[in-house]
Amino acid sequence: MKRELKFRDDGTFVIVQFSDVEFIDEHDYDPESPELDQVTRTTMERIIREEQPDLVVFAGDLIASARTKDPIQSFREAVAVVEQSQVPWAAVFGNHDSEGSVTRKQMHAAQLEHEFCVAEEDPPGLSGAGNFVLKVLNRDNEAGAALYLLDSGDYPPEGSAVGGYDWIHRDQIEWYASQSRALTKQNGGNPLPALAFFHIPLPEYNEVWDNHVCYGHRLDGYCASPQVNSGFFTAMLEMGDVMGTFVGHDHANDFHGTLHGIRLCYGRATKYVSYVDGVRNDYFPTGARVIKLQAGERKFDTWIRQNDGTVVKEQPEHQPEGCKI
Repeated sequence: MKRELKFRDDGTFVIVQFSDVEFIDEHDYDPESPELDQVTRTTMERIIREEQPDLVVFAGDLIASARTKDPIQSFREAVAVVEQSQVPWAAVFGNHDSEGSVTRKQMHAAQLEHEFCVAEEDPPGLSGAGNFVLKVLNRDNEAGAALYLLDSGDYPPEGSAVGGYDWIHRDQIEWYASQSRALTKQNGGNPLPALAFFHIPLPEYNEVWDNHVCYGHRLDGYCASPQVNSGFFTAMLEMGDVMGTFVGHDHANDFHGTLHGIRLCYGRATKYVSYVDGVRNDYFPTGARVIKLQAGERKFDTWIRQNDGTVVKEQPEHQPEGCKI
């Protein structure tokens, strides 16, 4: 029986976003990994205990599949804390999830086997794996909000003229628009308040940081977005429902900023912030992004819950060079 997501009696709905937990079982590759994985488990346990979320979303890179002997087992270990906490959860996939011996579709089938997973099967023929929309019901048992989860892929096809990372494809965008259109119709012609979750940031993440006031850090430098813009941001603007998007991928970025009325947000890396050439440098504590919706309102609150349990509600302000307010 599929579990329903519902606003609480006080009208709130709380989401915890874990990003880049990257569980592995090939510890010979990385001697620190057993300790890091245990710290990650403890971090997730603490955040779930402190926030008591209504939903957990894994924003991709649940495993580092190129470094794991059994990707499915590593995936089960990655979600075990949430499953054991009996909190509804769902996952989108990142570039590292499918670098090993298991495909994204196999990974998506594995998440659907879990008791507390609320993800849904893919629409037939759609690009990627793990594209679905979750509805949060209000007190009248009608859809009060929508959560779009999309597969932003991993890498362009071999031999492609485009390098870098993959993107949300045209058929996925058309699927999103059709779902949004149907929910708008059900909502009396008014766009249903919505959020979107995927792993790889859109090119607009660089635009909002470079040209608008943002809050948080971009310590990875340029956001590692696709080299082509497939138009998903434009589609969200046209549909008028998505209030915010949430990604992972760049571990040392945790900022949020608003572009044309849509707030573009990073999560907070949950396993480690920076790991370059075998050297770990956590510029700030690991943790999770928390999002709180309010029934009937087109807005949301968001903050960071860190691995020691502390809450960060006011992140440092970033003024783009030359910006005058």
